[in-house]
Formats: sequence, structure tokens, C-alpha cells
Amino acid sequence: MHSIPVFVVLRIFLLVSPTVIVSSHACSVAELNEVTEERNAARKVHEELRRQRLEMFMDGFGKITLKLKEMYQMITLGGDAELELVDSLDPFSEGIVFSVRPPKKSWKNISNLSGGEKTLSSLALVFALHHFKPTPLYVMDEIDAALDFKNVSIVANYIKERTKNAQFIIISLRNNMFELADRLVGIYKTNNATKSVTINPRAFGVAAPQDGISRTPGPGRSQLIDKTNSSRVDRSQVGNAKRKMSFAGEESQEESTQGSVGA
Repeated sequence: MHSIPVFVVLRIFLLVSPTVIVSSHACSVAELNEVTEERNAARKVHEELRRQRLEMFMDGFGKITLKLKEMYQMITLGGDAELELVDSLDPFSEGIVFSVRPPKKSWKNISNLSGGEKTLSSLALVFALHHFKPTPLYVMDEIDAALDFKNVSIVANYIKERTKNAQFIIISLRNNMFELADRLVGIYKTNNATKSVTINPRAFGVAAPQDGISRTPGPGRSQLIDKTNSSRVDRSQVGNAKRKMSFAGEESQEESTQGSVGA
């Protein structure tokens, strides 16, 4: 085997190595500076986005909290509600505490409320969020199941009058909820098959009474019913019937007494 002399290798190393080291070092320094600048730029963008997120969140949080108070007071007729940050310095790390004070009661966390109170609190928060940023469609499943008649009417009228910029699909079995709907969709089962029927309540509406006269739509015509005259006629007929019954009773008594005397 032939071997390269040692002095030749050393000579080649001494001639090539300084240039290679200088150029590689310069490239490394340039790459490091470029990567450092990109990191600093990305860090600035990240910090700016975090700052904007915090400002937007706190602005919306304040508006939603104020609207929540208004909504809860309107629904419960005198209650109060509050949203609080667990960590005000970093609100995204710990979350939010939702506390309410029902009428004539003390402050409670929402987890310690009854079913109806939880429903009212949740609906107040939903309406507050809708006021801050409206959503075009809501689907609610028996939100009135745990509510009494008064609260159902309050919620139904609010949805009907103040949320006209959204569509609500509500599954309900309460009359005072679905009687305010624009469309009624009934689901029923027949012959082991589920079917549905859609009804427009306005097609079956009754006109408001004017001057004691109620207008009831009939098949192809309007029927007029005078409530005052009809009530008078009904009372007179009842009085005549009572008098006839009393006369008939007196005649039967006279006949029975005559029969007993003849006997």
C-alpha cells in the first residue's frame, strides 16, 4: 500500500483551513442574525396580538356585564347578576365566575341555584351576548320546562319583541310560549312513522273587539257577534225558563193537592 507523506497532508491543511473557517463563520453569523431578527419580529407581533386580545376582551367583558345586569333584572323583576374575573391580570388563565342574586335572596354561584333560577340566569347571559354580538340563529330545547307561567311569558315576549334580528327555533310544550310564535311545527307519530305539520297562527287569528262586537272569521265570510245584545238575550231567556219552571211546579203541586182532596 502506498501512503501519502505526512508533510504533504500538513501542507494542504495549512493552506486550505483558514479560508474555510472564516467563510463558514461568516455564514453562521449572518444566519444567526437573520434568525434573531425574525424571532424578534415574530415576538413583537405575538405581543401586539396578545395586547389587542386583552383590550378587546376587557371591552366586551365590560359591556356584556352591564347588559347582563339589565337582562337579569328585567327577567326576574328585581334580581342582580355579576361576572367576575378570577385573575384580573391574566383573564385567560383562570376563567370567569358567574354569580347572581335572585329577588329577596343572597348572592349565589350559578352552580348552587335551582333549575328555574339556572334557566333564567343562562337566558340572561345569552341575551346579553346576543346584544353584544348578534347571532342569526338560536336553537333552544324546552328552556321553559322549569319556569312558571309569569317567567315563561316574560321570556317569550322578550324573544318576540326585542330579538327580531335573529331566528329562534324553540322546542316547547307551554301555551304561553308557542302562542307567540310566527310558525308552529307540530311533530306527531302515526302508523309507526314520524310526521310534521306546519301552521301559520295568523291564519287562525281573531280580530280585536270593537264597540262590543267580536269579529270571528268564518268560511269565506266574517261573522259578527254582538256580545252585549247576546248576553241580554241569554239572560232574558234564562229568566223566562226559570219562570216557566216555577209555574210548572206550582201547577203540579195544585194537581197533587186536588187529587188528595178528591180521594
